[in-house]
Amino acid sequence: MTSSVPGKWLLAGLCALALAAPAAAQTVAEADGQDQPPGELVPPTSAVDFTAAQLDSVLAGDWRSAAERARDRYRHPKQTLEFFGVQPDQTVVEITPGGGWYADILAPLLRDNGQYVAAVVAPAPGKPADDTLKQKFAADPAVFGDARIVTFDPKAPVFGPPGSADTVLTFRNVHNWVQAGTAPAMFKGFFKVLRPGGVLGVVDHRAAAGVSLDAAKGSGYLPVAAVVKLATDAGFELEESSEINANPADTKDYPKGVWTLPPTLTLGDAGRAKYLAIGESDRMTLRFVKPEGPAPAASVPSPAKAASSP
Repeated sequence: MTSSVPGKWLLAGLCALALAAPAAAQTVAEADGQDQPPGELVPPTSAVDFTAAQLDSVLAGDWRSAAERARDRYRHPKQTLEFFGVQPDQTVVEITPGGGWYADILAPLLRDNGQYVAAVVAPAPGKPADDTLKQKFAADPAVFGDARIVTFDPKAPVFGPPGSADTVLTFRNVHNWVQAGTAPAMFKGFFKVLRPGGVLGVVDHRAAAGVSLDAAKGSGYLPVAAVVKLATDAGFELEESSEINANPADTKDYPKGVWTLPPTLTLGDAGRAKYLAIGESDRMTLRFVKPEGPAPAASVPSPAKAASSP
């Protein structure tokens, strides 16, 4: 399979090189309203335009299955990644990517000028590793390039060298960490691997207004305030939230929590038409930033603690 992702691009030379990318171009007439010979092209004029064109190319890639594409209307990958500020020359760490739905978008996007890193939980002692992603990447290097996989311990996670990532992304995972009691450690790990000014992008199932964290536990839904607190306690600042992944039809009161809805449909045929009509869950979309300056005072150990640390 050949990739439809354009070849070696450098964002610094965007305007000079973009004439080589028809997918990223538009006609001069469309750009400035002037009468021009048909088919004449101009390059994208900003990193935002360039990224949008690259995302369009990747989302149309023939390595994405029909089932994956069908979920775009619920997951809004282009708008979500644009909101998080992902660009093709970044180092992006995706936390617990599962079967690789977003990996099929991010790894090709970053293939030529960036780096995609999939962070997966290390297998328990004596148990085999899940090689699904490894096999996916190895089977099509033309699409996935040198996409990397790192393993981590959720109780003391390390996702890479400190300050090595531009962006950390996690999609519908925080509720699992809250349930397991590892969420504070995970967010501290995100903070450490990001460079100053780096972005943490979080998407998760959003609990109904007024529902407490204790009441939401086990349902798959989380209060927005609880997720914000996890991030700010780790040193992040909430930069912006978005309604890109909102679903007002989600009533959040199902027998089996969020897994009652598609794609899981835990109840099988019971109420299937109803739950399919609702669609996937209502989701919060939060963009946090690691401050450029020193970490907040609360996160800096006291001299006594620092002296006693191993």
